[in-house]
Amino acid sequence: MILMALKKSSALSGFYKLGRKEKIRLVKKFCSLSKEQAQVLASDSPLAFDTANRIIENVLGFHPLPFAIATNFIVNGREVLVPMSIEEPSVVAAASNAAKLCRDSGGFFASADPPIMIGQIQLVGLGDAKKAAEELNCAKTEILSAAAPFAENIASYGGGLRGFCARAIETPRGGMVIAEFHIDVRDSMGANTVNTILEGVAPKLRQLAGGKVRLRIISNLAASRLARATAVWKKETIGEDAVEGVLDAWAFAHSDIFRCATHNKGIMNGIDAVALATGNDWRAVEAGAHAYAAISGRYLPLTNYKKLPNGDLQGSIELPLAVGTVGGAIRSLPTAQVALAILGVKSAGELACIMASVGLAQNFAALRALSTEGIQRGHMELHAKNIAIAAGAKGAQIEKIAKIMVDEKNISSKRAAELLKSSGHSK
Repeated sequence: MILMALKKSSALSGFYKLGRKEKIRLVKKFCSLSKEQAQVLASDSPLAFDTANRIIENVLGFHPLPFAIATNFIVNGREVLVPMSIEEPSVVAAASNAAKLCRDSGGFFASADPPIMIGQIQLVGLGDAKKAAEELNCAKTEILSAAAPFAENIASYGGGLRGFCARAIETPRGGMVIAEFHIDVRDSMGANTVNTILEGVAPKLRQLAGGKVRLRIISNLAASRLARATAVWKKETIGEDAVEGVLDAWAFAHSDIFRCATHNKGIMNGIDAVALATGNDWRAVEAGAHAYAAISGRYLPLTNYKKLPNGDLQGSIELPLAVGTVGGAIRSLPTAQVALAILGVKSAGELACIMASVGLAQNFAALRALSTEGIQRGHMELHAKNIAIAAGAKGAQIEKIAKIMVDEKNISSKRAAELLKSSGHSK
């Protein structure tokens, strides 16, 4: 039984040992969830088939992922429990541990840019693309006025058009003009808002520049919508060897693209899991993150680390995070609504701050493990349970068979089947 402190804390010691009902009870209390929201967490099928069949086409059933909670997070001075949906073992545990290890230095400090998205209209078949782009730029005021009626809905929430520019590009198909609109989408991810505006204003651009309008689409490289987070891990807490190990691991990723791809994938393990839990478009987040990693012309780590004068380790992250708290599938997915309630966020920017913090935590945990004891020990201990389940183990058998395989250092489907058979419970 966990006793809640007088001051609310996300450091729920022993949380992972509790049963499902007790975990839900504590999360309900911590986050002030309603009875109905807690029931969503307790349900094995929170999404009705009729609802799912209206979200996408040809629905047959469900492909569920575990919905978990990462503990120990402090973001901008606020205690936060972080919902994560993912199938990979050790991700939630790693994020929780990384957050625990920097609590004594205040946790994570994060910020997010205003939610400006870029929308692009492609014009082709122009005699002189450079001249056409210049003419469109000269007509900027007229173009923004023509686009304004299509932005009235988002403008009513405080968002709307924030800028316009056109540029000529050379392609294998010849010169083209790309007209770009900068649009404040408030607390939505923004795709529907941006695409609606682009569709509406496209005829005006064709009238002014000539040629033919082709693509009218949002860009997932949200370079004007960045989120950042920093944290300090004290050398007394993690050890001097871990400080040096993380720095060496980061330097490896900075200098080798093959390592860097996996380095950034580890960051996205955490960020994608929060995006999934909150009903956000994780594919868009992935695309933007990896494009931003290469925006300099080299594919580089999304995180940075340095040793402070006192020997402590400081980590930081910066990446585009086009996420929302309204719109899209969020309102249709009961678990997404509960996830946002657990987070207690009031805006998309606040959600982006937490997601950036989780990405940094995930990366630190991976680098620390890789550079010290190795990542396989903890990862395979958790993976052993999956192997046992796949072999047909149930209930208490899962833990028993997994423990034997870990102790033997023989984690395999074959060994799990042997152990299951010897216990008299085979498929």
